[in-house]
Amino acid sequence: MIEIDDSGTGDLVGAAFLGFYRKETDQMIFKTIPVELFFEEPFKNKQPLKKAVELVKETFTEMNVSTDELIKICRGNIFDKVRSYFIETNQNYEDTKIEGKLQDAVESRYVNHLRELGVKSRNLTIESGKKRFFILFGWVCRDFYRREKYVKSGFKRWRTIWRDRAIEKYEDYQKDKKKRLRK
Repeated sequence: MIEIDDSGTGDLVGAAFLGFYRKETDQMIFKTIPVELFFEEPFKNKQPLKKAVELVKETFTEMNVSTDELIKICRGNIFDKVRSYFIETNQNYEDTKIEGKLQDAVESRYVNHLRELGVKSRNLTIESGKKRFFILFGWVCRDFYRREKYVKSGFKRWRTIWRDRAIEKYEDYQKDKKKRLRK
């Protein structure tokens, strides 16, 4: 049996990761979906979903996965085209919530990636959600023009709401910084 999970696909900043785990042999493989595929044009053209299929095919070859081997795959929409591919190829699979060893490992991989980008917050954990969004949003805001290149700008809410708020917050930080320097 193989488990497949993702991390970072819905987060504001950085690349995304796919994790593959064969429990019987304890084999774990990680693949990366570059942040550039989440930029507006590639995102609109479903490039992250296409890349997920490519990475699944590549990993299945590496792991020598057969079509009758059960695949437990995360329900996330990054896998929509993967599920279509599984149906086309008669791959034995089921959608499920991935928990435990693989989930922790793939989330840790993502958090380590964020640390490499320069996110230093001690509050950053492997728990995704609202708290992580605002940690990453705050990080982008503090040095907006240098960090925007790490933002998944294909997300509609980034373009319609959050980008403008990030610029405002950045400008506020700059004003505060100037005030502190004058004191």
